[in-house]
This record gives sequence, structure tokens and C-alpha cells, in this order.
Amino acid sequence: MGQNGRVLVIYPDLYTTTIGMFEGNHHLYQQTIAHDEEELSRFDQLIDQVAYRKQAIFEQLDMDGMNTSRLISICGRGGLLRPISGGTYKVNDAMLYDLKTNAYGEHVSNLGAVLAYEIAENLNLQAYIVDPPVVDEMQQIAKYTGIPEIERTSIFHSLNHRHAGRIAAKQIGNSYTSLNLISIHLARGITIASHCAGKIIDVTNGVDGEGPFTIDRSGSIPLKGFLTYISEHYSMKEDFLWSHVQQDGGIKAYLHTEDPLVIQSRLMKGDQLTKEVIEAQAYQIAKEIGAMSTALRGEVDGIVFTGKIKENDFVIDAVIPRINWIADVMVFPGKNDLEAMNEGVLEILNHPEDVKIYVAEEAN
Repeated sequence: MGQNGRVLVIYPDLYTTTIGMFEGNHHLYQQTIAHDEEELSRFDQLIDQVAYRKQAIFEQLDMDGMNTSRLISICGRGGLLRPISGGTYKVNDAMLYDLKTNAYGEHVSNLGAVLAYEIAENLNLQAYIVDPPVVDEMQQIAKYTGIPEIERTSIFHSLNHRHAGRIAAKQIGNSYTSLNLISIHLARGITIASHCAGKIIDVTNGVDGEGPFTIDRSGSIPLKGFLTYISEHYSMKEDFLWSHVQQDGGIKAYLHTEDPLVIQSRLMKGDQLTKEVIEAQAYQIAKEIGAMSTALRGEVDGIVFTGKIKENDFVIDAVIPRINWIADVMVFPGKNDLEAMNEGVLEILNHPEDVKIYVAEEAN
């Protein structure tokens, strides 16, 4: 490594901010700071929470006795930016402007780079982001929809997908950039991706409603049926319809619960509807994995599951028998975002020439 010291990583979520500290690959420290919902509600926009969360981070580090003098860089969770290739990016003025103005959408992830930059500036350090959710390495033919005015976009759990791919490569005993992999991130959102020689060339966009249904999202649905549904409920506002498919769909709509323990209990009791719904979800996941294998022309070196595995083990058990003929299946539990962010920074500290610079999209 070109420098010795520690890396602070910052992962803001809706009502929490998780921080971690690494020395090399050694995970020294992790803490999740819970924020009071009522306190957060006083801010008009998410970006207005930066000062509040920054203070909470410093207070937590101080309370836990974590010395910031040994830090050599700060890494924040990547947010909604213009589509960019994967890698580690310096936080710069162009990036900060797009995040602070919600140029590509408002999301709590937009706070990550801003928090990292402000803390780094206080300590005279460099701030970075790694593989933000807008990483777009999709092959052009994967973006066609059948309507010229609508193009598929790439928004997914890129940080965890890429990290899982690299772990799989180590287990296989080959370099990530020489393998073809399919990765499945299981959480509240499910995204499924094709990795080809280090690039993610196709992925289901769970934010836009693609892919299998999840715990509370409808996933891909028949277009005519949805248009009919809209026409019958034309008085409903667009945001209501969107929340209906993104927050009240999926397993929750069928079983009226989103608690994995309740679902597991019903399965163990032999509840037929629960069994059928889980089998249907597994069927849809397996079909998407099969579709991604065609993006790789059937040449698949491994299939990788990651994310909230424990909560979804009954789903994985139903998926694996349908897809294990394609390639060996590997399961890596957990959201390894903090580790992935640290690894991205370490790569740049070792190879500073590989750092990427975010450039704002030119006005038409």
C-alpha cells in the first residue's frame, strides 16, 4: 500500500447512518447510528440533514474512542448521479452539485458523498465513492424496450453485486475480469445481474419495477393488465399507483405480511397459499437467472447469491434446484457494502492512476 492508515466509510440510510473504520483489509470498527424520525422530519429535504448527521458521526466516533488522526481517506455511499461506469470516484464539485440539487432524483444515498466530503475537508483528506447505484455498463442492445421513447436504465445494488463477484472469483480461483457470473442480490429489492469480464452488461432494475416480485414490490407485471388497472382507477394519483406496486405489492399483497419469521412459520405448518407464493417468487427469480445466462451466451462460470440470505433462505432453497444446471451456485450472506467501499479506496491508494473523475452531463 502506498500509505499506511485508516479509512472511514459512511453509509447513510433512511433513519440510520452506519460507519465503519478499516486499516488495510482489517475491519476495526462498525457502528450504526439511529436517528430520531421526528428529528429528521423537521428537514424539508434529505440533503438538509447533512450537518445533523455529520455531528452525530463525530459524536459517535468520540464516544467510542475512535481517533480520527490516523485516517487517510473517507468513503461515502454513492448516490443518484448521471449514469457512469463502475469504479472509485473522487468526490468533486460536479458530483456535489448534482447530489445537492437532486439532479437525478432525491434519495438518502445522495447524502453519502456529501458527508464524506465535508468530514474529509475538516481533516484535509480526500473523499471518494465506489460503484454507486447508477453504474451503467449495460450493452446497448439490453436497453431496448420496444418503445423508442423509453429506454431501460441501470439502477441496482452495484456495490454489493460487484463485491460478491470478486468474492466468487477468489473462490473459483480466477480473476474477476476473466469470468462470466450471474449475481442475485436478495433484500427488500431484488436485482439480478450478468457480469462479463469485469463489466455488468445487463441487470434487472428493481427501482423501476423490473424483475421478480419481492417482499413488497410487484416486479414486472403484464402491461395490458396494468393499463386496465390504471383506467379503472384513473382518479388515483400517480404517486399512489407507484407506491401500490412498490410498497404494497409482492408477497405482502398475497400474504398480508412482510415478516420472514411469519412466512417461515406458515411454510413449516404447510400453509398451501404461502407455499405457492414462495414457489412463484422462486420461479420468477429462476427465470431471470436463466435470462441473464443468455446475455452471457450460456457461458457461465458461477451463480452468486448475496444480500439478506437468512431472511430469504426458504426462497433460495426453492430457486437452486431450478438453476444449478447452469453453473455452480455460491451463497455469500450479508450486505458487504462497507467492505466493498473500503476495498475500492484501497485499490486507489495502491493504484492512484485508476481513480475516476465525475463529469457533469453537458446541457443539450
